[in-house]
Amino acid sequence: MHEQNDPRRKARSVTTAEAATRHPVNRQPRGAFAALTSRGYRIYLAGQSLANTGSWMQSIAQDWLVFSLTRSSTAVGVTMALQFGPMLLLGMYAGAIADRLPKKRILLTTQLLNTVTTSALAVITIAGVVRPQDVFVFALLSGLIFAFDGPARQAFVTDVVPPARLRAAISLNAAVFQATRLVGPAVASALIVSVGTGWVFAVNACCYLGPTVGLLLLRPADLQPTTPATRDPRAIRTAARYIRRHPDVLRTLFLVGMLGTFGLNFPIVLTAMAKSAFHGTATTYGLFNIILAAGSSAGALLAGAASRPRLPAIVAASAGFGILEATAAVMPGLPAFIPVLAVMGFVNLMFQAMANAYVQLVVDPDLRGRVMGLYMLVFIGGTPFGSPAIGAITTHFGPRAGMAVCGAVPALAALAVAASLRQHLVSSSHQNVGRADAGNPPKSQPT
Repeated sequence: MHEQNDPRRKARSVTTAEAATRHPVNRQPRGAFAALTSRGYRIYLAGQSLANTGSWMQSIAQDWLVFSLTRSSTAVGVTMALQFGPMLLLGMYAGAIADRLPKKRILLTTQLLNTVTTSALAVITIAGVVRPQDVFVFALLSGLIFAFDGPARQAFVTDVVPPARLRAAISLNAAVFQATRLVGPAVASALIVSVGTGWVFAVNACCYLGPTVGLLLLRPADLQPTTPATRDPRAIRTAARYIRRHPDVLRTLFLVGMLGTFGLNFPIVLTAMAKSAFHGTATTYGLFNIILAAGSSAGALLAGAASRPRLPAIVAASAGFGILEATAAVMPGLPAFIPVLAVMGFVNLMFQAMANAYVQLVVDPDLRGRVMGLYMLVFIGGTPFGSPAIGAITTHFGPRAGMAVCGAVPALAALAVAASLRQHLVSSSHQNVGRADAGNPPKSQPT
């Protein structure tokens, strides 16, 4: 009773309230947009938005160009294998470089190289002398650049946001990446129909100026202090040993690998579904990507607003995505196919955002570049194996069979991880019971 009327207690309450009013920075923003309070992240995200739009435009144009030149889903799969194969060979090495060198310098270099190679493809395509071999070479060069760009870009997010907002930044990155998918395919489809595929590559070459300017605008005060890792000849082995000692991270990487290798072969199955199953054009394929992006953007935003990601939720999202993709494969017409495609995109990005945030939040900061290099390796490095296989299945058995396999593998992988988790919980429970029994010996029997 005396405490309630204590003037000193009231004074302390008033002082606290005034402090909260005068210093609003103490109120940590929440939700998927919390990362936007950091100036460095706003600049970084603006540049990436333009670059991502161009990348989606190029993805549509490249897939359609290869399919138009060869009329083969297998050729599209080979293109993807060449584009993502270098990550399989160089991913971990590139991650070690990202831990040692300034990530900003790495990203500026990769943007310049991307501009040069994309401009070259644009010139020969506009001139009408492009051949499938030229696209294959371009895909390989793009893959070599991306092998160093990917790990550095993933880890660079931690340089432009404080740790408390990292999960929101990762989810917002994914949401913006998918939102640009709404614009990129639409613009690409319009350009392909009106002026030709080559001009899509030309526009994308200009889009690389966005992240370049953004990186140059970043000031030292916009970046979080980081300590570069020392040169370690066993750097890759250290990261691999760390993963083995953290089974939940290993399980997450396994799911990411299965989804990336088999589940996300959209350029193969959706081009074939658009042209063969639904007898459409490049506009139909662009529409599929737009619908997929709309659902994906919503999924990424929800993942950013949710609580800290947990492994069971990641497993459930992987299973849900696989089931939805297999379901989409048997939809008889566009009115049934498109809604399933939207929900599939939603669950896909829920999974990707949660898995990415989970790994980055769990891993030690000095190993983040190497672990994210491994993350990118399993996410993309399996494409040289998965894409040709899915392309061959699609070519010989039809697009619906190819899409069904794309969904079945992630779903089965999720079931395997769920069984592993259940076994681990049962084993832990038995160990706890055993320790409890050891600490409480049985009472002596009465004589």
